Amino acid sequence: MGQLHVFFFPLMAHGHMIPTLDIAKLFAARGVKSTIITTPMNVQFFQKSVERTNQLGFEMGILTIEFPAAAAGLPEGCESADQLTSEDMFPKFIKAVTMLQYPLERILDEVRPDCLVADMLFPWATEVAAKFNIPRLVFHGTSFFALCATENMRLYKPQREVSSDDEPFLVPDLPHQIRLTKMQLSEDERNGSESDFQRMRIKSKESELSSYGVIANSFYELETEYADYYRNVLKRRAWHIGPVSLCNREVEDKAHRGKEAAIDKHECLKWLDSKEPNSVLYICFGSVARFDDSQLYEIAMGLESSGQQFVWVVRRGKSEEENEKWLPEGFEESIKDKGLIIRGWAPQVLILDHEAVGGFVTHCGWNSTLEGVSAGVPMVTWPVFAEQFYNEKLVTEILRIGVSVGNKKWSMKVNNGVRREEIGKAVRQVMMGEEAEEMRKKARGFKEMAKKAVEEGGSSNVDLNDLIRELSSYRA
Repeated sequence: MGQLHVFFFPLMAHGHMIPTLDIAKLFAARGVKSTIITTPMNVQFFQKSVERTNQLGFEMGILTIEFPAAAAGLPEGCESADQLTSEDMFPKFIKAVTMLQYPLERILDEVRPDCLVADMLFPWATEVAAKFNIPRLVFHGTSFFALCATENMRLYKPQREVSSDDEPFLVPDLPHQIRLTKMQLSEDERNGSESDFQRMRIKSKESELSSYGVIANSFYELETEYADYYRNVLKRRAWHIGPVSLCNREVEDKAHRGKEAAIDKHECLKWLDSKEPNSVLYICFGSVARFDDSQLYEIAMGLESSGQQFVWVVRRGKSEEENEKWLPEGFEESIKDKGLIIRGWAPQVLILDHEAVGGFVTHCGWNSTLEGVSAGVPMVTWPVFAEQFYNEKLVTEILRIGVSVGNKKWSMKVNNGVRREEIGKAVRQVMMGEEAEEMRKKARGFKEMAKKAVEEGGSSNVDLNDLIRELSSYRA
């Protein structure tokens, strides 16, 4: 029959490209020919990993399709969601993404792979793959819990039953009592309006039902009730194959995930090596969220008042000068020995895995949340938008390995108005005292489960092998 050939087509955004690359590597390591489809300017983010995978004797490649930036009204060279500098660019980005349907069709017709793993935000991919009798798998890049909760929100719309934005309502029909407020939902969900993005999300859910199934970057032991609920109650075919970041075992692989780091890995590790176990807090808000100067100032003051050592990743502004306005007078001098500020991209998995790191302030993007779980560190949760408020509930109320900093408002705008006192208090809660120790113990338990899940005979390992076997027999 020859080798199984699978296409992997992630959304052009780091939070989607990084886990998709890891999944492609997992398939390749099992003898599957894995090809990543991306746009010319995003090739650089895959190149090194693809070369390393091929050097190990596996087969991996990259095919490119043009990104229609100009046709969608985006600036030339804008080929990633991480490059969007304002909210009004987002609908244009979605328009450009929709225009990728025909180039994808051409490439499928030409190469005829055995399966297409396509991002959730490409709802049309199911239809395109079906034309050539190619099974399409959906990659969501979020937790089973968030998938179940968002689906029940879509079906039942409980937010319509409350009379104010801050009155809590129950997300219906879930194994746990989960309460949210309208403020923690997107504007579309709050107002019942329909933007292009909201329409795309609805189409995504519909195309998921007619697809071959769903790949989840999670593991069964982490959210057992929700993996079962998703399959048995919501009737989705799904395979959990995570945490996919654990396929990066070497320092080199961990250091080179995503963009080029803004700090040398040796310099970073040397600084961490000089610290006691569990004594350093890691702060990072992912590749999209950008806080304004006043919120960054509050974070700086909160960190200083907490008395904790820290590594803080700050997204660069348009210029260094603009970026430095937020720094309190003499802050860097005063924290010289106890704080490390990384301006730009950081080797996150490498840092989280270091024994000196004892806590993680996170925006609750699923990649970061799962990387925190895999490293066994408790979290301070600071969701910003997307499904991050659901992931916060999973961490703080179901897994009980984190505390909320108290941000209550879903917004892509950058000032959440979280005060230094709240930041300092939440940081101390995860770093010091009995409660912190209890959370750390639980988090370490999940770390062990995560490692076992991806090993031979583990739940994720078995699911991935089953999926590959099923795809091979589908082809036969």
